[in-house]
Order: sequence, then structure tokens, then C-alpha cells
Amino acid sequence: MSKHNEIFGSDSLHEECGVFGIYDMGDNLDVARLTYYGLYALQHRGQESCGIAVNNIDEDGKIQILQYKDMGLVQEVFNSFVLNELQGCASVGHVRYTTAGSSSRENAQPLVSKYQKGTFALVHNGNLVDIDKIRKELEDKGAIFQTNNDSEIIAHLMAKERIKTNSTAEAMMKLMGEISGAYSLIIMTPKRMVVARDPQGFRPLCIGKIKNSYVFASETCALDSIGAEYIRDVEPGEVVVVDENGLSSYRDRCGQPTATCIFEYIYFARPDSMIDGGSVHAARLNAGKYLAQESPVDADVVIGVPDSGIDAALGYARESKIPYGVGFIKNRYIGRTFIKPTQEERESALRIKLNAMREAVDGKRVIMIDDSIVRGTTSGRIVQLLRDAGAKEVHVRISSPPFKNPCYFGTDIADRKYLIACKMSVEETCKHIGADSLAYLSISALSKIAEGTKCGMCDACFTGKYPVYVPQENNR
Repeated sequence: MSKHNEIFGSDSLHEECGVFGIYDMGDNLDVARLTYYGLYALQHRGQESCGIAVNNIDEDGKIQILQYKDMGLVQEVFNSFVLNELQGCASVGHVRYTTAGSSSRENAQPLVSKYQKGTFALVHNGNLVDIDKIRKELEDKGAIFQTNNDSEIIAHLMAKERIKTNSTAEAMMKLMGEISGAYSLIIMTPKRMVVARDPQGFRPLCIGKIKNSYVFASETCALDSIGAEYIRDVEPGEVVVVDENGLSSYRDRCGQPTATCIFEYIYFARPDSMIDGGSVHAARLNAGKYLAQESPVDADVVIGVPDSGIDAALGYARESKIPYGVGFIKNRYIGRTFIKPTQEERESALRIKLNAMREAVDGKRVIMIDDSIVRGTTSGRIVQLLRDAGAKEVHVRISSPPFKNPCYFGTDIADRKYLIACKMSVEETCKHIGADSLAYLSISALSKIAEGTKCGMCDACFTGKYPVYVPQENNR
């Protein structure tokens, strides 16, 4: 984990990454432009860098991989001129937030690699837990790295396995036996697209179709953005291959206990997405409902901290029969994760990004719903915004349990020394943020919020029960 700063819009977490891919089955699609729209829909998952790679046929009739990537938002990096140059029959795209590796153009994806069998482009969402060990083993054998992220390690291992096997699918399945952790990834070669999701299914990945062509995305909202039909999710442990003959599925690694990140439902994913059969919007409504059952309080209005606190606030208001109100106005023109390094700059950024609605809270007892508290500093500033706007009381309710453990699977949850729940009791945290009362969602209620999902959940950041062996935990 390379960053422990918080989003100045809410005392919460950073996203991980978003991946997108499209394989044209003869529909003559503008794959780069469709990928651009798909990445736009996934922008909430990563706002530091983005990129697109396409399979292009050169003047000699040979397929080559062209790419363009840079730091910044999708709309800042791409324009019509760039997209017109990225013509091809298949495309992969990526939006990135740094969780492993530094924030730099070199670490932007897709990663395009050349090896003995040819060239491929890789996009990856997640983190490997054994990255240091694997990297050292590769370096001891003479491997040279151009980046410091774990996606390049996957590229090295993939190339090594492909040389020894008969197909890209076989290489991917062997690779899955060598690595552990979170990886939803797409690999584009000159002739096919290979998609894989780790056996636990930590990060989401779904399959869609537009006309006869196949689309892959981190979330279903990206399929909606290009008019693609949702087909199904990639199963945890599944490898999917698409080529000119259609789609093939390999399930050799399926069947292990699954553990999708519960925070996809609480915060990361867009509310209009479905993940493994469960509605994100419905999960957040449920979180608010259970929070109201567990931690009621007399108040005049329920408000949510934009954006992910809003659905939970609606759920709380419906269950408690306390009116829901629009308590904050959010400036939509400021990126979600543009972090300011000093406290003064963070406070200025908060005032620019978020403003309390005096008409909604003045003279009232307010229940403020947010998705999480990491360090407590931003939560305290948001509580103060409400008091400055005239709130008589501010009762904070959090739609997740207290963070007590770091995440090793692609979420920027800080080391324990940064987590307020590891240093203070609930009562002390309440005083620290200046609230009249504070309560969190229970672990037992958390397990019930994602109705309809086909997968189990990872709640290690709350419970410390990691679904796979984590060397960093056992070595501390």
C-alpha cells in the first residue's frame, strides 16, 4: 500500500482500479471510442491515470498493439484526435488509483509487453499479497522491471508460462496457481482476449454483449454506458477466452470459498451496478435500514454525505420514519481523489467540494450518515460544517463497522497506526469528531446487506479474518 491519505470529500477510502475490454466479432465497432465511454463510466474507480490499447492491422497486414495512456481523468487524457488514431478490432482500457506502486505515468495501464511469443496488453484490478517474494525471485533470475506495480509481475509470469504451454488459457490457469490475492484482469493478444478473476472473486468483473461482440468490465454500469447487454459475471477462478471462434470458458480454478470485497457494496461501486447478482443500491439501502434498527436516535432529519452515504441515509430514513433531507451540496467539478498534502489545503478543498444546506439543518437535530471513518479528521470537519450551518445536534451513523485492519487486496485502507478505531473507543472517536453520538453498523448486520449475491464476502478490514494467507500479517 503506497498511500494512506483520505478523500477530502468524506473520511473514507480510495478506489482501486477499473478495467474494460471489447472484442469485435465482425460488427465493425469503434472499439477505442466504446472503451473510452466504458472508462468514463468507471471513472469513480480510479482518477490518477488511464489508458487504452487496441489491436491494429498495419500496412503489411500484421496485427500490432497501439496504446495511449497518461496521468489524469479520462476526459483529460483522451480527445477525438487520439481516439481516431486508436483503430482496431479489439481494445482494453484501464483507470487507475495507486494502491501498489507509485503514482506515475510509468505505472499507468494498459501494460504492453513484448516477449518470445509476441506482444500482449494487460489491465489489472487488485493486489497480489505475495508481491515482494515473487518480485525478488524474478529479479534474482535477471528480470528487469520498468514499473513498481504488481501488474508487471503478472505480465512477467504470464509470459513465462505461455512459453511453456500450448495456449494462453492454459498459461493463465497455471499462473493462477502461482499467485495469490486479488486480480480481475484482461489480457489482449493479437488474436484473442483472455479474462480472469481470482478464485476468491475479491474484485468484480462481468461479461456483456453489444451486437455479436463481447464486452468485459469491472461493473455493469460500464456495459450500460455503451448499450451492451449484461450476460453474466465472470465466476471467481474462471478464465474466459474470446477469439474469432467465440467465447470459451475454463473453470479449473473455480469452486474455492469466495470472498468478494464487501466494500464494493458499501462504497466503491456505482449504485446502479449489479455485482454477482446483488444490487449495490439495494445493499446500501439495507445498510441504512439495519443501522436504524440497531442505533436509533430522536432527530428531525436524516442526511447522507455524498455520494455513497446518500443511499444508506435513504434506508435509515425509511426505517426510522424520520424525514430524509438534502444536507450537503457537492461540487461535481472536483475529482474524487485529488488529495491535498497539508491539513490547510485539505480543509480548503473540503470547503470547495462540500457545503452544508443551511435550510435543511438550521435549528434541527441531524442524523448524518457516512460510509466509513478512517482517521477521523475529515469526519470532524464535516460535522463542523453542519454545526456552522446551524445544526442543533449532529448524530453520526456509519454504514460499516469500524476499520481495524489493513487491506491487502487493492483497497487503500491504511496501516493500523493510521486507523482511528485502533487508537480510540467509539466514545473517544465521537468526542474527537465533535458529534453528539456515534454508532457503526454491526458485523452481523453487514453480512446481510448484499441480498441476492452468489458470492461470499471478505470483511477482513473489520474482522481481521483474511480469506487467503497474507505474508505481511504473519510477519508483523
